[in-house]
Amino acid sequence: MTDPLIVSGTANDIDSLRQPLVAGSIGVQQQVIPQLANLGDTGLDVLMEFLFERRENPATSVDGKAYQVLYNSDSPKAKEFLQSYFPFGIVPLTSDGGIDYSPLQQLLATQDFQAADRMTLQKMCELAGSAAVQRKWLYFTEVENFPITDLKTINSLWLVHSEGKFGFSVQREIWLGLGKNWENLWTKIGWKKGNNWTRYPNEFTWNLNAPRGHLPLSNQLRGVRVIASLLSHPAWN
Repeated sequence: MTDPLIVSGTANDIDSLRQPLVAGSIGVQQQVIPQLANLGDTGLDVLMEFLFERRENPATSVDGKAYQVLYNSDSPKAKEFLQSYFPFGIVPLTSDGGIDYSPLQQLLATQDFQAADRMTLQKMCELAGSAAVQRKWLYFTEVENFPITDLKTINSLWLVHSEGKFGFSVQREIWLGLGKNWENLWTKIGWKKGNNWTRYPNEFTWNLNAPRGHLPLSNQLRGVRVIASLLSHPAWN
């Protein structure tokens, strides 16, 4: 249901949309952003103004949605703005393991969630070392030794670019809410239906219609120990 604050789109609506973008609830903000995008350059100007004012703050899922609109637009002005103020994306790509997370951020910014999921595993294998890169999957003992900084970066990228639906911290929150019951978690996040595991890749949902916590897959096809190490990692304490 559309919030009564939000009106549909002509250029005259700009002022009516700017205020709820700045001061509305997260749900209202996320409704306003595509409406501003539909207003063309004047709407994009408001989104650039919004991100500029928030550039010193940690990125939220609302910032991520505004960034995605600008990133995926054809506007030269928007591209110049992002290059000037967010040249490496909206999430700081910090790494204690010397890993370049910019390819992951680019995939998530375009909401190519399937490719982003593969890239996430690739980057975690890089983090684990050359043996993991060669085998293309992780041992739970390698996950236990991941730097906190890197896991937080990967998680933030997923959270910010998925309207808060995806990420390890989301999966952990659901898992804890289910009393750490793995079978209930698999069902809740859409990895299992009845006794049948969701088949990779075609049975997974690679868009925001997926259940909350559906992505990233985090090596789940190799059993529970890797995700148990991920969700129990000190990064979330």
